[in-house]
Amino acid sequence: MSLLERAEAQYRSLRLTATANHLASLLAQAEANELSYLNFAQLLAEHELKERTHRRVTRHLRQAQFPSEKHLEAFDYRHQTTISKRQVHALLDFGFIDNRDNLVFIGPPGVGKTHLAIGIGQKAVQAGYKVLFRTALDLVEDLELAEMKGELKKRLNQLSKYDVLIIDELGYLPMTRQARYNLFQLINSLYEYRSVILTTNKDFTSWGEFFHDDNVAVPIIDRIIHHSQIFMLGGESYRLKQKSST
Repeated sequence: MSLLERAEAQYRSLRLTATANHLASLLAQAEANELSYLNFAQLLAEHELKERTHRRVTRHLRQAQFPSEKHLEAFDYRHQTTISKRQVHALLDFGFIDNRDNLVFIGPPGVGKTHLAIGIGQKAVQAGYKVLFRTALDLVEDLELAEMKGELKKRLNQLSKYDVLIIDELGYLPMTRQARYNLFQLINSLYEYRSVILTTNKDFTSWGEFFHDDNVAVPIIDRIIHHSQIFMLGGESYRLKQKSST
């Protein structure tokens, strides 16, 4: 075993995998640039940290279960004039996550609510936060299954480990009594503890329609809007616009 191979094996035993995998090229870079010992040590550390960050972000993006990639850079602010680039960029210091605040995007189908929610979620992951994306329907079914197994509390604890829970398309379908109760349990467990990004096609005055129970709708709304930024989106559906232009 050569000295290089021995060093690579030692780095792997220390779980410095990125350094071990690229040690030869890092040595060549150090020699070509005549780096000092201290600068070379810093080069190794920076390389390892960069690779670990990349692996962590990749893992958390996978765990977030975004249905698709929706980049904020691709959002058409010229079409969606009810929210500005400045307003969205102001959210990217992620103070709303650190303060356990919520974001609520309200508007008709196709105006970019989900695009904004996913785009902000992806940026949050890249900034080091843990995010989970769920449609309201999937989330309700998830909670209902946990409740049937007698594991609702366990599932709520699992969901509360994420810094941000994105709930997409709330209000498109009515909910059963048990589903309303389970959702209240979730929102209550996250209240002032974690952040929620919510998209819905109904303003809060209409929530009683799909909850079929104002006694449940009111406390859920209260907990969501108490610490929240609310964005009302309008305009023509992107999807209809694209279809009509073809």
